[in-house]
Amino acid sequence: MKIWRKHGIILLVLWCSLFSRQVSSEDSRDLLGFSPVGKVNQLHIESQFDDLLQAEQIGQWIRRLSSRPHHVGSTYGKENAKFIASLFRSWGYKTRLDKYQVLFPTPRIRLLEMLEPEIFIARLTEPPLPQDSSSDQVAEQLPAYNAYSPDGDTTGHLVYVNYGIPADYEQLALHGIHVRGRIVIARYGGSWRGIKPKLAAEHGALACILYSDPKDDGFFQGDAYPTGAFRNQDGAQRGSVIDIPVYPGDPLTPFIAATRQAPRLPRDKAPTLAKIPVLPISHSDALPLLRGLKGPVAPSHWRGALPITYHLGPGPSVVRMKLEFNWKLTTAFNVIAWLDGHEEPDQWILRGNHHDAWVNGAKDPVSGLASMLAEAHAVARLTKKGWRPRRTIVYAAWDAEEPGLLGSTEWVEEHSAELKKKAIAYVNTDSNGRGFLGAGGSHTLELLVNQVARDVMDPQKHISVRERSLARQIVSAPLSEVYVERLRLKALGSGSDYTPFLQHLGIASLNLAFSGESSGGSYHSIYDSFDHYHRFGDPGFQYGVTLAQMAGRIVLRLANAEVLPLEFTCLASTIRNYLEELLELADKMRHETKVLNLHIQQRLFEAVADPTQPYVVPSPQESVPYFNFTPLQDAVERLQTSAVKYRESYRGFESGGAIQRQTRLKLNQVLMGVEQKFIHQDGLPKRSWYRHQIYAPGLHTGYGVKTLPGIREAIEQREWNQVEIQMQKVVQVIQNFSSVVDQATQLLAQ
Repeated sequence: MKIWRKHGIILLVLWCSLFSRQVSSEDSRDLLGFSPVGKVNQLHIESQFDDLLQAEQIGQWIRRLSSRPHHVGSTYGKENAKFIASLFRSWGYKTRLDKYQVLFPTPRIRLLEMLEPEIFIARLTEPPLPQDSSSDQVAEQLPAYNAYSPDGDTTGHLVYVNYGIPADYEQLALHGIHVRGRIVIARYGGSWRGIKPKLAAEHGALACILYSDPKDDGFFQGDAYPTGAFRNQDGAQRGSVIDIPVYPGDPLTPFIAATRQAPRLPRDKAPTLAKIPVLPISHSDALPLLRGLKGPVAPSHWRGALPITYHLGPGPSVVRMKLEFNWKLTTAFNVIAWLDGHEEPDQWILRGNHHDAWVNGAKDPVSGLASMLAEAHAVARLTKKGWRPRRTIVYAAWDAEEPGLLGSTEWVEEHSAELKKKAIAYVNTDSNGRGFLGAGGSHTLELLVNQVARDVMDPQKHISVRERSLARQIVSAPLSEVYVERLRLKALGSGSDYTPFLQHLGIASLNLAFSGESSGGSYHSIYDSFDHYHRFGDPGFQYGVTLAQMAGRIVLRLANAEVLPLEFTCLASTIRNYLEELLELADKMRHETKVLNLHIQQRLFEAVADPTQPYVVPSPQESVPYFNFTPLQDAVERLQTSAVKYRESYRGFESGGAIQRQTRLKLNQVLMGVEQKFIHQDGLPKRSWYRHQIYAPGLHTGYGVKTLPGIREAIEQREWNQVEIQMQKVVQVIQNFSSVVDQATQLLAQ
């Protein structure tokens, strides 16, 4: 391994520490992107903005929007879209409804029964509760199902596969258990739900059952609803099993918008549709199925909280699953509203939250949507006082997010050329609750998020949300990382509407929410209701206001900054960390392969010594080669140097130096396209829709992120010939990014 030149790293650490002290200082009010005079004006606008936010109004919108079930294609979903559009129009926004025809299957037949060792028919229902006033809207509720499961009528012995992730199938193999020609049952958790039937199909299973074990999502965590917040015995988690890591959006129209006239793939040719039938059930329906299993006792970490001994099978439980769906196109309604900028109108700040839900969706998504509405209303009221944003602000309420980011993806695909020219950043929310700020996104925005979080107060602790979240981060961080006193943005995988903006087009994106004290089991059930949310999610809706303050400030600063508030040193630090993780991954796999092969050799000796024992001996693994990471290390070091030089030049403007208007406009034009330099048009292996070379959802993690994904997954999947190919792509995009930063530095230096 090449020895890194330490002076660049030391400079980077010093810069990050300096910025951290600036952010954490109680007296400091530095605003990235603003001159001293501009900062004063901006803080005055933000103070007025805060005064216009009302918790009561947020609560009223949550109640109104979640009062009926409103999945994509539903009557109330359309009514909500029209209601949201009417609000924006009444506030003075230019507003339109953008419509797309998307594939959205709904269930016609759902049958799950156990034929052996006893007869049992699953109820597959969530009963209404007197304590939950909207839970009795049965005629409008989608029953518990997994969207994009195929039709099927299958019967087979049952095998328990724990979370159904790759490591679990490796564990089953060591027990001599396979799932070919069988039906698997997996508990929710450990990965995104769509990965479970995907892996089951790859291993030859006939069908997949998903259930919510109370250890992960029920009485083991706390009192069950309605006494407490957690999932009760009859609660089931709906959800899509579309293969989002391949591409999100309408399965029949990859890369193009799902307009009425769009060419469509035949359904049997759509690569993101699930390959085997899959159905979610409650733990009360799962209990008899699991109780009927024999075979080896499950490892201790596979055992849930049901009152049984967890066995692996196969059988003697024999299960039949029959599913049929209505495979229809339905109309998705995106609400798009915008406020034109007065100086740079062709630079857009985008802000979004989806409006569709699986059922009533008070928490997911309405809690986040109501905060966005409050924010947009306050921005509109600022314009009545004579203020106008420097850049155009675009608000979007997306439809069809729940089935697989359909509304946002189709819109991005339709408007991709314009977005590449005009979009600066996309700020996303999805749901909200009490507790700590959670923030993920492009690391060019990390300092901006830290400065905004410094200026927003936590309504419970009466300290900044930054201080509160940083205290939690420091407690949980490894000791070696505590020296950097900043909130670290999480890298984004997938799971919400930022995906097409960030990972397809390369538009810098953020995803924000508060959580940590609003846990519960309402997710994707009929009990995600206003009654549940105002008791357990955010009583008093104070964190709804806090989210509006947080996201609103970010939007206002992006829209008003004289110089776009992007910063690169901590991005460089983050990418360097990702590179070090790759080095550690290769070394770890190299060591584990040696240990495994020694273990296999020992098992072979044992099998020869005692042929009567049923030893299962896997094949030895190929040794992990050594990779030349030098080009990537050099590219990251150049990025570090470019980032530090930009920051040094920027300090002159920050301290009051003047920039001529034409130079500033040119500088912003250069900066607004910088994130797109991380895009490679060939995309990632096996999924060319994903083009960002720094962040992507993992092929076998679903929502979970893979950083430097092309290289990382080539190593993890032991595709050695791909490692150098993917490394060359990453080197190229980092060099392109550094060149843009250098160009911006030259403009600042003028």
